[in-house]
Amino acid sequence: MKSAIIVDTSTLVAFVDKSDDFHQWTVEQWKKLRPPLFTCEAVVAESCFLLQNVYGGENAILSLLELEVVKIPFHLNEDVTAIKPLMKQYQAVPMSLADACLVRMSELIRGSSVFTLDSDFRIYRQYKNQIIPVVMPE
Repeated sequence: MKSAIIVDTSTLVAFVDKSDDFHQWTVEQWKKLRPPLFTCEAVVAESCFLLQNVYGGENAILSLLELEVVKIPFHLNEDVTAIKPLMKQYQAVPMSLADACLVRMSELIRGSSVFTLDSDFRIYRQYKNQIIPVVMPE
């Protein structure tokens, strides 16, 4: 895949956690991607929290950042005025802060796709009404 990829918590966790039901699918997709992948600090925090009981899980996430396989170009303080309305619009879904940041990143990184296992990204829209391109299982 040549387009910029924005990585979600679900695929980071599945990539690291070998017991995850989607581990193999995620690993196969990851092989097709060209680093760096992009994410936000909220996704890193969620991923580390979910992997706290997986031996080496948090370290694996931090190593992806250290090796610049995954980069964090997003700064919440610069986009909070765009994030708040997104979270309000999708509060019935509900939309997490991490998801809102990724939707905003999909607007900022033209031509990008979100690498996720979260079907909510089929509901969310960028620019209020445009489908967000995703890489996810069928």
